[in-house]
Amino acid sequence: MNINKEDMKILLKSQQGELDVVLMYKALADVVKDKEDRETFKKLAAEEGHHAAVFHELTQVNLNPKKKLAIFMPILYKLMGKKRLYLKIAEGEYKAAQNYAPVAEKFPEIESVKNDEKRHGDMVKSLL
Repeated sequence: MNINKEDMKILLKSQQGELDVVLMYKALADVVKDKEDRETFKKLAAEEGHHAAVFHELTQVNLNPKKKLAIFMPILYKLMGKKRLYLKIAEGEYKAAQNYAPVAEKFPEIESVKNDEKRHGDMVKSLL
């Protein structure tokens, strides 16, 4: 499959984003007080890992997760509190779904990832 430069840029950015949120959700699972929140974040981490693999299939590029979100989100959880932070996280998931829409048209395997992101936003919101 031939992927143009612009699409490759989007795919790599998406792949990186998915890898980064795997670490973020794992880090949040370690600090949240609520058991349901912890289990949800562990589940989300696993699903985001699957998403990263979907993008990797397309890009064939090995990327390393960046730890920035995994470091800052637990701090923000303590500073902002659950309600404000979870709404921000949900927004991020919805935004990812929007960002994936154009490439999902060209790469059908991304359609399920896009749909998962919306569901992830709903899952995080449901914890409130």
